[in-house]
Parts: sequence; C-alpha cells; structure tokens
Amino acid sequence: MPGTRRGQKGRPLPELSYREAVRDALSQAMRKDEDVFIMGEDIAEMGGSMGVTQGMLDEFGPERVRNTPISEIALVGTGIGAAMQGMRPVVEVMYEDFLTLAAEQLVNQAAKHRYMSGGQLKVPLTVRTQGGAGWSPGAQHAQQLEAWFVHIPGLKVLFPSTASDVRGLLWSAIYDDNPVILFEHRTLYGLKEEVPAELEPIPIGKARVHREGEDVTVVATGRLVHEALSAAAEAEKGGVSVEVVDPRTLQPLDEETIVESVKKTNRCVVAHEAVTRMGFGAEVAAVVQHQAFDWLDAPVERVGAKFTPIPFAPVMEEFVVPHADDVLEAIQQTVGR
Repeated sequence: MPGTRRGQKGRPLPELSYREAVRDALSQAMRKDEDVFIMGEDIAEMGGSMGVTQGMLDEFGPERVRNTPISEIALVGTGIGAAMQGMRPVVEVMYEDFLTLAAEQLVNQAAKHRYMSGGQLKVPLTVRTQGGAGWSPGAQHAQQLEAWFVHIPGLKVLFPSTASDVRGLLWSAIYDDNPVILFEHRTLYGLKEEVPAELEPIPIGKARVHREGEDVTVVATGRLVHEALSAAAEAEKGGVSVEVVDPRTLQPLDEETIVESVKKTNRCVVAHEAVTRMGFGAEVAAVVQHQAFDWLDAPVERVGAKFTPIPFAPVMEEFVVPHADDVLEAIQQTVGR
C-alpha cells in the first residue's frame, strides 16, 4: 500500500499530513460522540482557511459543522455556553492573532468557571487556532501568542509539532473537562509523518524526546522543533551530540523530562518562533536554572524572534524570525565552539 509500512503486528502505519491528522481526530471524535461538534468562520463549505475541515460538512451536516459570524468573542462565548451545558465543542479561531478579540471570554470566563463554581461546572471547550510566519501574511496575521495564555490559570495550552502529536493531543483536548487552546503552526500543515493505524490519545502534560544526545539539550516548540532537528544534524557533523525535546504541552509543562535531559547534557538551549522577550522559553530557562543549576556547565541560551512586529516583506520576515542557523549558533555558543 503506497504511503504505509507494516507495524509489529502487521497493521499498516498510514502516513498523514499534519492537516489530515487534525481532520482525522476531529472526524473520529464526531463519529464516536454526538456531543462533539465544530464551529468557526468558513469551516463548513470552504473547509476552513487552511483546508483542515474540508469534507466534514458532507459527512456531519450543518448542525455539527457550523459556520459562525466574524466575531471571535461571540463564537468562543457560544462555545463556552455549549460546553457548560454538556457538549464538547471545538471552536476554530481562524488566526491566533484574533484570540485577542476573544480574550475576555477565554481569560475571564472559560478559565474561571470551574474554579468559581467549586467544581460544579465543567468547561470542556477546545479552541483550535493557527498562526506563525513563513508566508508573509503581515504583522496582524503571523504572531505567536502562546505565552499569553500559558500565563492564565485554568487554561491548558498545547502546541504539537507533528502529525501524530496533533492527532493524539487533539483527541485528549476534546475529552478534557477543562478549556484547552491548541496552537497549530501554518507551515506544518503539509508535513507528513507515519502515525499509528488506530488513533492513540496522548496524555496532556507529557513531553516528547525527538532525538537523544549527550552534549546539549534543545527545548523547542512548534516550527522550531523541526529547525532544531536540522540544527542538531548539522551540529553532529562537528562532533556535538544534541538532544531535542518538544514539550508539546506548554501548560501543564513536563518539567521532569526537560530537567532530566539537562542533567544528562549539562547545557540547554530554548527555541521558539515568538519574540524572546517574555516568551515561553523564559519560563523553561527559569525551570532549568532552578531545578538543574548545579548540573549546568553554561548559561541557558535563548532563541526567538526579534522584538518587532512581523514584517510583510519576505526578506524582512526571514530576518526577524529564527531558523535552524540561529539554533545552531546557540548550540555552538553553549558548548564553547
């Protein structure tokens, strides 16, 4: 069968793109559970701005694949209400930049109801959103805002970087009784990976070690996971062994896996596409400094975008956001080469 190979039990391992993996998780959840439905701007006939929900209207109909008005605060608020009534809505916010328009609902409502009700209310809401640079959409459509929402108690924040991870984590998000924001980077949608023949839920709060190494740990998120893997392959040519860790879940954070990796390698680089100032990497650096200080042989190096709005011009966008060369430079800096 093209695009597959056999697993240990003889079952084919399908190859799915990141986009197809998201669609598969949504579709399987909706087939299994009538309480699951999806809603968002242009997700029905159009199939979403990134084509993720194409074909789902034909299978599930307009009651469960709902187009919404262009109002993020309204569609997220509606999702919260549906979740509190026992449904499991998956809301798509077309660009993560527009989470700012729904911040009141997410920060003051979704994140607080379970706590303020003493656990009597549950908010099993999943918010999918995408963003990031790489195709010159300009300053209002390319930001990475994940650190904003990691800061809010009551929200869970996921940022999977591969097809298998987004498939398994989206399933877990849908069946979590707390509000979950799942970030997807638009440049990952076409990347393919072999996935289990049967969907395997991935526990929220467990990191993935993509590559084992001995000399330095790189903790990377989203697109930068793939840039870090490229940098690690290049560093290996110079005799530097790099371990690449993807948290996958930003909140809750698997501190144990990160810290144990750094204790093994004695050096750490953190890398993300968002700006370095107050970025998620600052929290990772703080965790490492606090829990593995005695094992560190060099300061933690941080890689992120320059502190500026994302430019529209492709050459300027390329200059502002980090790439494999930036991660490699940080690796060489921390190992003293």
